[in-house]
Amino acid sequence: MPEITLYGSSLSLFTGRARSYLIKAGLPYRERVPVSQHYFEQVLPKMGGRRSVPVIETETGEVIRDGAAIIDHYEEKSSQRFSPSTPKQKTLSLLFDVIGTEGLLRPAMHYRWNFPEENLEFLTFHFERYIPPNLDKREMAEKQMNRMRNAGETFGAVPATFELVESLYCALIEKLDRHFAGNPYLFGGKPSIGDFGMIAPLFAHLGRDPKSIRLMQTRAIRLFRWVERMNRPEPDIGEYDRKEEDYLPDDEIPQTLIEVLQHIAIDFIPETGAAAKTINDWLEQNKEMAANTTAERQVGIASFQVADTTVNAIAQPYRFYLLSRMQNYVESLAEDDKKSVLDLLQACGMAELMKMRLSRDIGRHENREVWL
Repeated sequence: MPEITLYGSSLSLFTGRARSYLIKAGLPYRERVPVSQHYFEQVLPKMGGRRSVPVIETETGEVIRDGAAIIDHYEEKSSQRFSPSTPKQKTLSLLFDVIGTEGLLRPAMHYRWNFPEENLEFLTFHFERYIPPNLDKREMAEKQMNRMRNAGETFGAVPATFELVESLYCALIEKLDRHFAGNPYLFGGKPSIGDFGMIAPLFAHLGRDPKSIRLMQTRAIRLFRWVERMNRPEPDIGEYDRKEEDYLPDDEIPQTLIEVLQHIAIDFIPETGAAAKTINDWLEQNKEMAANTTAERQVGIASFQVADTTVNAIAQPYRFYLLSRMQNYVESLAEDDKKSVLDLLQACGMAELMKMRLSRDIGRHENREVWL
């Protein structure tokens, strides 16, 4: 049977999202680090000029770059197998996809790069595996690690925010742990698009690096079981009373999930609002930009307040590319369903997100996110 080739790394946050999807969808694949001659000659030229992971080469030779696009490709083929169909569950699934891939980058980078005593040897080993064989692995790995360490600072993981980041994260994993005490996945007995978004930071950085895996294993055991579950092909729900491999009936949203979102909103809402303003200011200054211009991963620095702490973090258009999916879905609902969903977002502390839009839409063209 033809296989999908997944180019990525066990260390990569975004690869974890695509890998988990392929596993749960039962799609045969092989994973490769992007260092082969075939990759450079046959895959990279089809990536739209942006070298990143994950990227897949499909069974037919098609190249798809970016985790969201990879999942979209196979969801379309499977009649949206992992997309809840009811209004509230689908809305929150789309929201958790944004939170996982964009909203938890600060703790992910903090716990990876700011604990060298625990993590350095582990990270060095993996980064060296990522270097082509004809180069000095140690030297190149150090350069790449320094670049990523500096990137962590641009996400706002600096000494002045360490206490805030750690307190928010520790409270979050305890709330997620309470949710997974009663539910194997976010919305019941099968994973959703939101689960795949959340596994991105909660596996490769926060559920695998030495410092953070120990924290999760000791303070959030059930959350750690979810991380294991998301990387296994079987449902792995035998420990739960409810054995149905489906979403909760009647569009149910557990109170534990609302409490998770209420906590995430503490920094996700101010950061998203500040990022929207920063990007919209940039768009105003670049209003003559041609259609299909690449939407770069960062546009300036957003400054926002969380409790008594000022956080400065890069403003990323990709956050709003994903967020628009939730916003557009909610706007498309019939009035009664829309009111129910808006009331739910209000209860979760996330209602303001419906107003946090960019002045210009983002789409995809030739394997890139672009300004439309």
